[in-house]
Amino acid sequence: MKTILLIEDNINIRENLAEILELSGYKVMKAEGGKQGVAFAFESTPDIILCDIMMPDLDGYGVIHMIQNNPATQNVPFIFLTAKTERADVRRGMELGADDYITKPFNSTEVLKAIESRLRKSDLLKKDVGHGIEGLSAIISYSGGKNILDAFAEEGHINKFKKKQVIYSEGNHAVRLFYIDKGKVKTYRTNDDGKELVTAIYHEGDFFGYVPILEHTPYKDTAETMEDCEIAVIPRDTFEDLLSKNPDAMKKIVELLAKNVSEKEQQLLGLAYNSLRKKVANAIITVSEKYSNGSKQPFYIDISRDNLATIAGTAKESLIRTLSDFKEEKLIDIVKGDIVVLDEKKLRNLVN
Repeated sequence: MKTILLIEDNINIRENLAEILELSGYKVMKAEGGKQGVAFAFESTPDIILCDIMMPDLDGYGVIHMIQNNPATQNVPFIFLTAKTERADVRRGMELGADDYITKPFNSTEVLKAIESRLRKSDLLKKDVGHGIEGLSAIISYSGGKNILDAFAEEGHINKFKKKQVIYSEGNHAVRLFYIDKGKVKTYRTNDDGKELVTAIYHEGDFFGYVPILEHTPYKDTAETMEDCEIAVIPRDTFEDLLSKNPDAMKKIVELLAKNVSEKEQQLLGLAYNSLRKKVANAIITVSEKYSNGSKQPFYIDISRDNLATIAGTAKESLIRTLSDFKEEKLIDIVKGDIVVLDEKKLRNLVN
């Protein structure tokens, strides 16, 4: 049950609105003034705050200022309820961080819709969004923007790629990003000796190639299909236009970038310091997590030994010997060339 903090000095409005909210399934904390409301918020962080502006002890502007300056409450959605309708008043409230501004007199439906919208948006922003386009698309649609998948469908640029076909090369100017409708793709970098280092793997529902677009740089790696693929090619302008109109979507993209940087750091540390067995085990776990979509059932990893070796950062021959060892230790099984993880816990906890 979501908790609403209602800060309102008018007893009739406070009691009537609290009754409506409780009948709608919310738990309501009622504060008679700004100071009491701030105390309630700090003591028991609510899911959303509804606050009047004109109050004698501490007005709504003072309340939101204190709420915004407390790390525990600064991300709580905040809606002003007020009779002040001047543009300057509305602007001041929004500049202080208010999420919405409902003027009195208001009807219950208007308030409930505003609460539902802000809570839904708040819940979504708290989620750990992976690479999948659906997460970003949902954020944009909740923010009042256009659904990304619909936009892609309207663009109609679905291209078919053969296995081992290069989609873009390192150093190319970044003018598009890509969404995988069917198939699997790897991105990799090549050193001066021609050795590949896989930087990421993607499958159905993933989009890739957005980092250089946001950084305004060329592609830093090469993207190549691992099997026959169908991929939506999205013009840079379409992507930038969608994000420029949706700050929440941009915020999530920034979170993805930070997460990607952390993952790359861990990958580099592993390649530098892990033993061969640990490198191969990590590569198997990485691919298994990527392809199984969280399924608890045994999953057949149909990745080539060449690709798995580049992910592990080792030679193909060394990989094959290590896979054979893992099979003998009953950590994995190999069925018609496919790898089946039998003991994920032991693979994860291999001593370096």
